[in-house]
Amino acid sequence: MPQNEYIELFQKREGERFDTSVKKRKREAREAHETSTKAQSLRGIKAKLFNKERYTEKAHMRKLLKAHDGKAVNTTDKDAVPEGAVPAYLLDREGTNKTKILSNMVKQKRKEKAGKWSVPIPKVKPMTDEEMFQVVKSGKRQKKVWKRIINKACFVGENFVRKPPKMERYIRPSGMRFKKAHVTHPELQATFFLDIIGVKKNPQSGLYTTLGVITKGTIIEVNVSDLGLVTQGGKVVWGKYAQVTNNPENDGCINAVLLV
Repeated sequence: MPQNEYIELFQKREGERFDTSVKKRKREAREAHETSTKAQSLRGIKAKLFNKERYTEKAHMRKLLKAHDGKAVNTTDKDAVPEGAVPAYLLDREGTNKTKILSNMVKQKRKEKAGKWSVPIPKVKPMTDEEMFQVVKSGKRQKKVWKRIINKACFVGENFVRKPPKMERYIRPSGMRFKKAHVTHPELQATFFLDIIGVKKNPQSGLYTTLGVITKGTIIEVNVSDLGLVTQGGKVVWGKYAQVTNNPENDGCINAVLLV
C-alpha cells in the first residue's frame, strides 16, 4: 500500500464509524453552498482560475449526462400486428414502439472494437530536449556538438553493445540503465519485482521509445511468467504491459501499474 494512506488501512482493519454515511451525505450537501460562497467572494486572478476550473467540471458533467442519455429507436411488437391481410407498405409501420437505448453502451462497444484501454496516467507533462539530453562538448571540434547524454532512466537489451565513441550519438550511462521494475497488480493489490522485456511506448516522443528511455507515463512490457497468469485457452501469459507511475531518475527505481 502507498504511504500516507493510514485512514484507508485503518478502515480495512477496524471498519468505519457508525455515522460515516450520514457525515458523507451532509458533507456532499454542503459542497454546493461552499462552492457558491467561494465563487461570490473570490476576486482577481483567483476568480479567473476558479471559474476556469468550474467551466471544465461543468463541461465534463454535460458530456457525462449526454453519454448516459437515451437514444430513441424503433422496436417491433409482434402482438400489435393486426390480423388479416396487410398491404406491403404498411408492414414496417405496424407494430412498432418508440423506445430508448443507452448510447454509452454503444460507445463502449465501439471502444472495445477499436482496442482502446484506459491507463492509470492518461496525460503526462511534456519534456523539452534540454531536460532530456545533455550536450557533450569534447575534442577539437567544439562547434560540432552532436553528442548527447541521456539524463533519464533507460532500458537496453541483454546483448547490448555500445558503439565506438567516435560513432556514438546518444550515450546511455550504465548508472541510468534499469532491467527490473516494481509492478503493482491492481486487482491482487500486490507488488512484484519483475524483469523488463522492452519499452512499448513513450508518450514524449517516438525517438525516446526507440532509445528505450523510461519516463513517467511510459508503457513498458514486463515478464509476468512467475505470476502464473493463464489465458482462457489455458496458455501461460509471458509478457504484459504496465505503465510507469513515478519519475525513475529521481527515485532510483521504476514503479509501474499492470494494465489488466
